[in-house]
Amino acid sequence: MTDPLARAEALAQRFREIADTRMRGLPLLNPVLKVEAIDFAPQHLGPEAGSGLLGVLVTPWCMNLVWLPDDIRSGPAEGASCEYSLGGERLSFIAAVDERIGHYQSCSLFSPMFEFSDPQSARDTARQVLAVLRRAPAEQPANPSRRNLFGRLAGISP
Repeated sequence: MTDPLARAEALAQRFREIADTRMRGLPLLNPVLKVEAIDFAPQHLGPEAGSGLLGVLVTPWCMNLVWLPDDIRSGPAEGASCEYSLGGERLSFIAAVDERIGHYQSCSLFSPMFEFSDPQSARDTARQVLAVLRRAPAEQPANPSRRNLFGRLAGISP
């Protein structure tokens, strides 16, 4: 799959299946949310990761920044932690392998998802995160960290 929308939709479809099976009925689910792939687009994460797609996966139990590498057949070992600089922020991703979607990496943004009262508020937050991470180098902060990212989203200067 080379079409970004097709790859992002395959990821979302896989997590819909997980929501309908393994996660069904668990008390940590926000019942107003559905699985959605938000604004996946081509991104280069540096020489260690290469190119791929970056976007946000919203589920009823979590919101993750997700990296779908161009090469879905290889990557870091499952469970390995990888750190990347995005938009002036240093973020840690956890490597995963799925039998259907191959290798991918995710960075937890929110879990559980009870602070979101409707799907649009989750989508808006996902898009705000991506806007911060995709900003031009001149707009990037001098003190990158995941904590500072959320502070900036909340309007709190570090």
